[in-house]
Amino acid sequence: MTSLSTRLRWSAALLALAFIAWAALAPLRYPTRELPLALAAGVPDEVELALGVRDVLLLVNHGRTPHVFGQVRVAPGGTFRLPFEEAGVFVFACDVARGSRVTVRVGPHPDPGWPRLRWRLRALVEAVRTLPVQGPED
Repeated sequence: MTSLSTRLRWSAALLALAFIAWAALAPLRYPTRELPLALAAGVPDEVELALGVRDVLLLVNHGRTPHVFGQVRVAPGGTFRLPFEEAGVFVFACDVARGSRVTVRVGPHPDPGWPRLRWRLRALVEAVRTLPVQGPED
């Protein structure tokens, strides 16, 4: 019985190692390079993008009044694509952000290995953190 238990542990460890290797080396593919940012109350103070993966900020105004993001005025019901072509930290004035500004951090394309694994883990944490919470329906 001990040998079966040992084999199961080794199999689980090898499976976990294979998954980590895949996450670190597999190419990054996303259906779109756009990250939507709704211009409404609760705009985050900081947004993170990555070149070649998610490097376009899609400004969306679902409200009834125009909003300003940097030098762009987004009309009610309108959208604006803001692409980034180089890594860096960019600060934009924003009339709906808490501090009246939003910092956009654009990182380099995640290289294979530990940088790509860290990027995938951060993306997973962000996706879980921003899941919509919906209560039970009556």
